[in-house]
Amino acid sequence: MTLFSENLERFRVHGVEGEIDDAIVSNIESFIPSRNEYVQLLIALAQYKPVPEFAERIHRFIESLIPYMDRPEHITSYNRWEFDNYKFIVHEIFLYTLAVFLKFERFELAAPLLLQQYFVGGRSEYSRDTMIGFQNIRQYMESLEYRNQRLETRRLSLRADLLKERCHGTGLDFRFLMQADFVAFMRAEISANDDYSRWWPETLLYLGHYGSSFEIFARAKSKIYFDRVKTLLGIGSPSDLSELLESYKQDCSNLPKWEFESFCPSALLGYESLATLP
Repeated sequence: MTLFSENLERFRVHGVEGEIDDAIVSNIESFIPSRNEYVQLLIALAQYKPVPEFAERIHRFIESLIPYMDRPEHITSYNRWEFDNYKFIVHEIFLYTLAVFLKFERFELAAPLLLQQYFVGGRSEYSRDTMIGFQNIRQYMESLEYRNQRLETRRLSLRADLLKERCHGTGLDFRFLMQADFVAFMRAEISANDDYSRWWPETLLYLGHYGSSFEIFARAKSKIYFDRVKTLLGIGSPSDLSELLESYKQDCSNLPKWEFESFCPSALLGYESLATLP
């Protein structure tokens, strides 16, 4: 995985002639074979009981990708959108990693991705904390907003479109990506201090009229199963969610929204049924 991280340098966008959003999208497309190779490796590892140290290795791997989303020291002249491909790639890798672990119920591997902070060296020179939460892995991509306007596509989210279109051939159904996105959203909401520590769940735009709970929360009707799942959210019991869910009920403007599209966290959690059975 160290080699995978180092090889990411090959996908750097710099000195683009023409429309930079075209270059960003083309670059992201060229990453698909590498992404698929990573996902297949992850699925194979998750299907067998991994050694305890595997959780830390994956966490450090994700950590090693984060610096790609910012300007490296050796580049002094640049367009601020030139790192947008990495913003997409790193975010996508994080989502797939979480999605695979949740699908195969490797909660002991998934939880550290959400609960442990990431060390990003070199940030101190900008007076920024060198330890950051997973929320920083999803960063705004201005180039895609520009592309949406330039091509007059009128899409609610080109980023969500790309995530869904690219899911084909991964061996993972898109609903698992949405489940991972929702878990990340809820974990961030539980610990959020401000808008900067929240998580924007890109893929949930495609929920549509899907109003039932995601699989891991449907299974968490069992108290035994809930006791495994609760580590993902950093809670002790379902009642720990009551205040947050009530705040959504009182003011739904706090929820992510795409024009008239949004979602109901309590329904996706199956909140009323959590831990109600042995």
